[in-house]
Amino acid sequence: MPYQTLLTKHRQYFDTNVTRDILWRKQQLQAIKNLVIENEKEILQALQDDLAKPTLEAWITEISYITSDVDHTYKHLKKWAKPSRVSTPIVVQPGKSFIKPEPQGTVLIIGAWNYPLQLVLAPLIAVIAAGNCAIIKPSELAPAISGLINKLVPKYLDNNAISVVEGGVTETTALLALNFDHIMYTGNGQVARIVMAAAAKHLTPITLELGGKSPVYIDESADLKITAKRIAWGKWMNAGQTCIAPDYLLVKENLIEPLTLALKAQITAMFGKNPQTSKSYGRIINQRHCQRIASYFNDGEIVVGGESDIERCYIAPTIMINPALDSPLMTDEIFGAILPIVTVESFDKAKLFVKQREKPLSAYIFSRDSVQIEQWINEISSGSQCINDVIMFNAVPDLPFGGTGPSGIGQYSGKAGFDNFSHLKSVLKRPFIKDIPVRFAPYSQWKLKFLRFIR
Repeated sequence: MPYQTLLTKHRQYFDTNVTRDILWRKQQLQAIKNLVIENEKEILQALQDDLAKPTLEAWITEISYITSDVDHTYKHLKKWAKPSRVSTPIVVQPGKSFIKPEPQGTVLIIGAWNYPLQLVLAPLIAVIAAGNCAIIKPSELAPAISGLINKLVPKYLDNNAISVVEGGVTETTALLALNFDHIMYTGNGQVARIVMAAAAKHLTPITLELGGKSPVYIDESADLKITAKRIAWGKWMNAGQTCIAPDYLLVKENLIEPLTLALKAQITAMFGKNPQTSKSYGRIINQRHCQRIASYFNDGEIVVGGESDIERCYIAPTIMINPALDSPLMTDEIFGAILPIVTVESFDKAKLFVKQREKPLSAYIFSRDSVQIEQWINEISSGSQCINDVIMFNAVPDLPFGGTGPSGIGQYSGKAGFDNFSHLKSVLKRPFIKDIPVRFAPYSQWKLKFLRFIR
């Protein structure tokens, strides 16, 4: 079906008001949950085929993430969708003021390959909760999941409201040329600029979930064993291909050796002496990205790891020190299994280091120093923050997820997602009661005096 015809089909269905009904929305949410639960084995196999994702990791970050998101949204949807009263000033009395959430229309969701199921279905949950139709474009770089989404969505969801388009650049470009009511894109900044330019032609609102170089500051007061375990888990989950993974560490020189040893111990504990043979360690999405990551080995001193097998898309968990600050390792988002450690003289120098760079999607600090923690929270601008851990804010459904500046535009997850894909319409409702004449012409000094008084 031509893409314009598909969009027109969804627009016409949206105009029937079916998707505005809370019962319809709940039915579709339950259908998403059923889709995931009833096809769990097939989904896990597809994730293994695309990214060699370990079963437990895939279940936590893809399967369970989606079912939990559905449960939370389903539970609170009726409350979120209700009009909310706001105060009405005396000059507008008698009257009632409220905000009415209404769906926007048809939303284009362009997914990413690193979490190819989650980053399609999580936005879809919010889009449906808000009462919209959707066209889903999964990532062509994860063909097994893309094909499975294309197969399962028509079986479980309302085909008049939700459809899937597979393909690459050509198909995405054709979709972006259409006049959607909202566009949601997850990926990198370069493509985001293309999406934003296409949306601007139709003045289409957008949500961009991007990335950046998420910093981690660690001081002497931190428990290094716990710190290393949490960082190792967050960094090398999905072989480092997580937008909110720690991108680099900032530490004083005296911490480099003990921290490196603690991280190395955790790598061995989690993935064994040879991570390439571990069933708990994934692979890079393709050879091109694997080669890109391996090229960073030249930008600093390798102290742990450094092995690669481009043909098999393998990069060992790697730690590097003394990276060249103007090198691609420290200017590009790594999005892979390398963790650089940067030496800083003090906490203030660490803050300055982060502030002088683009705002990251996440920022982390490990410390027992409450003053430093508060300064980090107050002074470091980022999409999200986690204190003494990494990534886990993403497991809190009431915390909005999204970037700031170059790391993204807009937020979703929980109510933030519902609001993001809704238009929050302002409404004032008044009865037919005779008005106080002060706001009507002819104007006079006493009317002005009266209005000044009641203000």
